[in-house]
Amino acid sequence: MTHEPARAPTSSDSTLPDPRLNAPRRHIQALPDELISQIAAGEVVERPASVVRELVDNALDAGSSQITVKLLAGGVRQILVEDDGCGIPLAELPLALLRHATSKIRSLDDLEHVSTMGFRGEALAAIASVSDTSLSSRTPSDGHAHRLDARSGELSPAARSVGTSVEVRELFFSTPARRKFLKSDATELAHCLESVRRHALARPDVGFSVWHEGKLVEQLRAGTPEQRMADVLGKEFISTSRGVDLHIGPMRIHGRAGLPEASRSRADWQYCYVNGRYVRDKLLAHGVRSAYEDVLHGGRQPTYALFIDIAPELVDVNVHPTKIEVRFRDSRAVHQALRHAVEASLALSRADQPPTTAATSSAERLPTSNDQPVSTTTAPAANDQQTPLPWAHSMQDSAPERRWSGWPKPSQSDSGAAMLSTYSPPDAFAALTLPRVVSAPQRDEGLVASKMDDSHEWPLGRAIAQIGGVYVLAENAKGLIIVDMHAAHERVVYERLKTQMADAQLESQPLLIPLTFAATPNEIATAEAQHDTLLALGLDVDSIGPGKLAVRSTPLALAQADGVELARSVLAELSQMDASDVIKRAQHDLLATMACHGAVRANRRLNLTEMNALLRDMEATERADQCNHGRPTWRQLTLRELDALFLRGR
Repeated sequence: MTHEPARAPTSSDSTLPDPRLNAPRRHIQALPDELISQIAAGEVVERPASVVRELVDNALDAGSSQITVKLLAGGVRQILVEDDGCGIPLAELPLALLRHATSKIRSLDDLEHVSTMGFRGEALAAIASVSDTSLSSRTPSDGHAHRLDARSGELSPAARSVGTSVEVRELFFSTPARRKFLKSDATELAHCLESVRRHALARPDVGFSVWHEGKLVEQLRAGTPEQRMADVLGKEFISTSRGVDLHIGPMRIHGRAGLPEASRSRADWQYCYVNGRYVRDKLLAHGVRSAYEDVLHGGRQPTYALFIDIAPELVDVNVHPTKIEVRFRDSRAVHQALRHAVEASLALSRADQPPTTAATSSAERLPTSNDQPVSTTTAPAANDQQTPLPWAHSMQDSAPERRWSGWPKPSQSDSGAAMLSTYSPPDAFAALTLPRVVSAPQRDEGLVASKMDDSHEWPLGRAIAQIGGVYVLAENAKGLIIVDMHAAHERVVYERLKTQMADAQLESQPLLIPLTFAATPNEIATAEAQHDTLLALGLDVDSIGPGKLAVRSTPLALAQADGVELARSVLAELSQMDASDVIKRAQHDLLATMACHGAVRANRRLNLTEMNALLRDMEATERADQCNHGRPTWRQLTLRELDALFLRGR
């Protein structure tokens, strides 16, 4: 007797019950107000720092000059924010805790011209729904303050001066599941302090103080913007950063951008503000990062505190419940303006700073009891007769450009010969030029040295020696200059090549067998719309069918690179950025490799004329403080630092 295997039920079996028929129907109904507020709180209130941010926003909108934040258990047990603002009238106190009740806007036109930190009218209601909240306030016309309990709605007299106090106790007590996601008290305190610092950077005219467990942990007094930056980010940030100030149309960009040597391993010192509001915007972050591409490489992160003042109607701040994201009407213009503002600041070399006089330098040295007058003598002229070093001409003025770090690097074995044979202009590495103060008939090394005895005329001073075949030593009014000659010459040549090759087209290498790959609709659309741009980059990419692209040629200098990955990276850039920017970045990456291979090498003996010419070219070259790979090109040792090395004055 045989048994047939059991047959799995099919959809044609009409005897099987449909589980959807027995499911109870859910009726549509309005949610309770408390549940609505708790859902909104999930968007607005993430941790105690979120509460601090919202309450400080309200305090600033009230015109406060001093804001005090008091915390217990990192803000989990208690958050008390006190201000000396205008206060809330008694009749409006109950309205302050209602959802979508605000004094900031009245109409759609107000929403399109928001000039306050808060405007949504949901922060206090959301906070009150997940905590035990009370509100005390007094206006100048009131005889005393009044306190409102958010849970009971009870109003009672209170004692405080003009202003408002908001007390939040036991955060997330009504939603214990949310409380389990909070970190340690120390971590939550750190986030609260960071929230206060973000506000403090934008409002140096307001004083801030933070107390934790009865102890003062942060105090920032009202002062100048530069003093506030020094208080928040440290005095070292001021000394290792450059001022940024650019006016363009209805927009102003100002603040400070850190020098490349002040970069950090984490992106924790990056503050960007739009109309006084701290934002985290990928567009703005990319604009700043692109300004550092020619001087900062690898995983290092720049430091900056930048403020964008723009007409309110050109920016939409109502795109995120926490107001930490914005949307610009012309995002590309803002991106370009931010990049050029930071680039212009970084383009100036430290050598452009006016040197101190000899008297000042001597006065700044450590006092010693055995100092004797020292006469400055001219360094002996070099007598060696050697072939003039191939050198780049002094840089002409040019607009700051940027490299594209995303373009794949060719291998070390094939990059030098291919690029130099393909892209070397006839005058790219012209003969060495003498310092501009020396006329043609006077080109004698001894005469050049005598002409440059007064080192105050030159920010990088006059050359005195070469050591190790790598470093050039120079003397200026501040002390000793040490120059890495290869790194410095690399930057000079690179900037010269950028100027000469600004409009050149990269040569391409046709492929015997085209490379095909599956492409997304966005990649296909970009390839069709930017076909001419791709050809200018040496890439021939076209569609060969639904969902497929073919790569028919690649740049000659990158013949060994992966053509498919190269095409994908270029298409991704073209879909987000202006085509001209992508072309420049690709060209600059190739020129950087050319400059590295064409710059003077170690152990090349230089005479004084060549060393001085290098110093003069560095002074005339933008971004001369770093080479193409982000390494420093020169360092200054002051007389005070030299005295400290030899313990003079101790």
